[in-house]
Amino acid sequence: MTSPRPLVERKRRQARARIIEAAQELFHERGFDGVSVGDIAERAEVGRTTFFRHFVDKQEVVFAKEQELLEAIDATAQADGIPAARNATEAVEQLRPVLLAVCSQAAADPAGYTRHFQLVEQHPELRARDAVKMQQFADKLGDLLIDRGSDEAIARFAAQIAIACYQAVKRLGNDPRTLVEEIRAAFGRVLALGTGATEPQAE
Repeated sequence: MTSPRPLVERKRRQARARIIEAAQELFHERGFDGVSVGDIAERAEVGRTTFFRHFVDKQEVVFAKEQELLEAIDATAQADGIPAARNATEAVEQLRPVLLAVCSQAAADPAGYTRHFQLVEQHPELRARDAVKMQQFADKLGDLLIDRGSDEAIARFAAQIAIACYQAVKRLGNDPRTLVEEIRAAFGRVLALGTGATEPQAE
């Protein structure tokens, strides 16, 4: 007999996707303040109970993509088999492809990426939530290095440096079309600091 679990999981994912899509449409149409949880649930054709099964509040729906990216980092940690970084430089180098992959996934829909950050910038409470999410990314990256066997102090330092590379690019324009290459260049500048090199190191 076939287990009902895959069907239940598929329905759960479909409901979550409908909630996210409905919220994005409504935020675009009415603005963040003009949309309630009830509005999102109605547009998504789910009950409020189903909404709260997936999201704590409507702010969290704004950051649904970030949660998926955090889970992608977890998957990387479980599957890579890369040895421990021996120093901070190696740790930053190990995080570079991880962060580039995450940012590539985030920027795969340039219009959606731009709309997301336009919405965040318009609302102080969303900017605060974004800052929390960034620290969660730093924690995940640090955990990844620790799981590989790196010293915790090195891992936490390298994770903050990796996030700083992203944050610097974000402050300088945050164009999804050039995001990955600009972050790659930022990592190159960081890794060149102690070498005396004048050009960013190649990937």
